[in-house]
Amino acid sequence: MSSTTIIRAADRYHWNNEWLDSRQSFPATGNFNLFENAHGVLMVNNDDTVQAGEGLDRHQHRNAEILTWVLNGSVVHRDSQGVEGEIKPGVIQRMTAGRGISHSERNGSSRKDNIALRVVQMWVAPDTDDLDPSYAERDLTSELAGGDLFVAASGMARDRGTSAVSIANRFAALHIAAPKVGASVTLPAAGFGHLYLARGTVALGDETLSEGDAVRFTGAGEQQITAVDDAEILYWEMHASFDV
Repeated sequence: MSSTTIIRAADRYHWNNEWLDSRQSFPATGNFNLFENAHGVLMVNNDDTVQAGEGLDRHQHRNAEILTWVLNGSVVHRDSQGVEGEIKPGVIQRMTAGRGISHSERNGSSRKDNIALRVVQMWVAPDTDDLDPSYAERDLTSELAGGDLFVAASGMARDRGTSAVSIANRFAALHIAAPKVGASVTLPAAGFGHLYLARGTVALGDETLSEGDAVRFTGAGEQQITAVDDAEILYWEMHASFDV
């Protein structure tokens, strides 16, 4: 049986402190069971605003595929594998935590420059535990310029050699698009789909979605969305869940 559930921006779980404002499509901060609250294999979809000069000091992750997409500002990343870099808008970052990795992630702006970081971070479960930790990134600016849906990250066999970065889950793919006003995008059918509207306004059937809204599809066919104004979308196509 197919179903569609809309999570409005105002209904997201909200956590904040002096320097971090986190809007979470799935509750992730605190004593929550990420597997129990997941949709498909997506456990976390956080839209975070980090004040200049602030960020998370080194901390540990295990057995998660962590995807980072910057909307404004930059993230400075350092990890226990010796990887260091600055992630800016248009660059998709993937970190495979595997058997264990520690990293820090901070706003790349100094307090003097005072540029807030806005970043969406997504976690999917790997299909194999305790892999070697690894890291990948790619600039998608040119691929997204035309407004079409693009496979930004995937572990699916059909996308080998074509997706921007690989992930360690053969049942999942992340699509990104930045359609201009009036343009339509067709989301692929999936056993489990998760649409997140990072910017703008779009129409989905009779519904209007605004920035921060998310939609969870189960057993749905293709879905068409139309940009009411310039928009940016993140769509997870998933063909497995934790109860399968």
